[in-house]
Amino acid sequence: MGTVTLHVKSLLGQNGWLKDARLTVTNGKIASLETGCAARPGDEHHNVIVPAMPNLHSHAFQRAMAGLAEMRGTGSDSFWSWRTNMYHFALSMTPDDVEAVASQLYMEMLEAGFSRVGEFHYLHHDKNGSPFANIAEMADRVACAAVATGIDLTLLPVFYAHAGFGGTAPTDGQRRFINSLDQFEKLINGCNNTAKNHDGMVVGVAPHSLRAVTPDELAAVSQMVGANPIHIHIAEQLLEVNDCISWSGQRPVEWLLNHTDLSSQWCLIHATHMTDDETARMAQTGAIAGLCPITEGNLGDGTFPAETFLAQNGKFGIGSDSNVQISIPSELRQLEYSQRLHHHSRNAIANVSSSTGRTLFDHALAGGATALAADTGISAGKTANFISLNTDEASYLSEDHILDAWIFAETITVGDVWVRGKKVVQNGRHIARNHIAPRFQTTMRNLLAS
Repeated sequence: MGTVTLHVKSLLGQNGWLKDARLTVTNGKIASLETGCAARPGDEHHNVIVPAMPNLHSHAFQRAMAGLAEMRGTGSDSFWSWRTNMYHFALSMTPDDVEAVASQLYMEMLEAGFSRVGEFHYLHHDKNGSPFANIAEMADRVACAAVATGIDLTLLPVFYAHAGFGGTAPTDGQRRFINSLDQFEKLINGCNNTAKNHDGMVVGVAPHSLRAVTPDELAAVSQMVGANPIHIHIAEQLLEVNDCISWSGQRPVEWLLNHTDLSSQWCLIHATHMTDDETARMAQTGAIAGLCPITEGNLGDGTFPAETFLAQNGKFGIGSDSNVQISIPSELRQLEYSQRLHHHSRNAIANVSSSTGRTLFDHALAGGATALAADTGISAGKTANFISLNTDEASYLSEDHILDAWIFAETITVGDVWVRGKKVVQNGRHIARNHIAPRFQTTMRNLLAS
């Protein structure tokens, strides 16, 4: 891959902003980082560079639905009516379709400044529910999309066995998701074989939710990936909370706290509906809150108790989930604004005399990295995953004000993006957009015509 050196006026390093930095990248790693240096001949010049962001929760195939689920029905629309539309797309997509949609999505993530995606992957089987000859066929297509676009991948194959709490039988609409434990172990083995051929790919596991797995299945699946990440949907909807209480006498997060050994290995996706006690106990375990503010707003899920969670040193990251919109600033802004609306105050998440944008960015960066078993940050020896910001419209800003303007004003945009030292986005445009986007357009026309 060779060596490239960048001269940067302002760079967000591990311990804060650095001025006049020279960043040397060799074979995908940051070989050296000097500060207070003048530019030298041959240096590539940038005004602002910050670490690229992990995206800890994605359902790639749902990108096909973006903009297609906003028609009001005859009754009250909810997560559950949206899920019916989602199943329609899930049942119609071929492996080629999934690869084309995932490629478009991952390209858009890179253009937005994400460098790694946690793919919560549950569309496993053929249209009739039968496993493909290669049980990991669909997972392999997701991996192919990651390789084609250059995004780092934490693949989280989903174990999904039941339609509701207590091990109820799955519905016909869920037939492409369902596995036995034996099948699922074969799927994990297939994903691990794929990962051997892809630098930086991590394989975790995702028991879908407490309604989709039994306690015994949850315990078995959690043992299949050693120390790698475990992600689970939890307490997203009030109906889910009430059904969990009816089944177990406990709320969903309460049940996890009482029956599993939660730690930083776990990422609890959404965790929207918790009592103060659940919130504090979850924070104290080190488990990451996987927040998806745009999707949670789009689906009407509710508001995460961020203030209580952070007061107990809780850790969170962000994910784009249903992929209705791909935007780091929008996810972080939606999170902060949800707290402002709930608490009737401004700058709800920041500490006293701290930048809200910087606080949000730092939390999401660290929490996302832990949740995806990823290397992040800019310092010597780290993987070279970072982005340049275009500050032409706000050249008067410096340091944390840059992040505040990017997140809350969007007067700043993503310029270039490097993953493992390779520049995959230049001037806001992915290097393979002319190939990836037309394939996606054709795929979508065919899906909507069927």
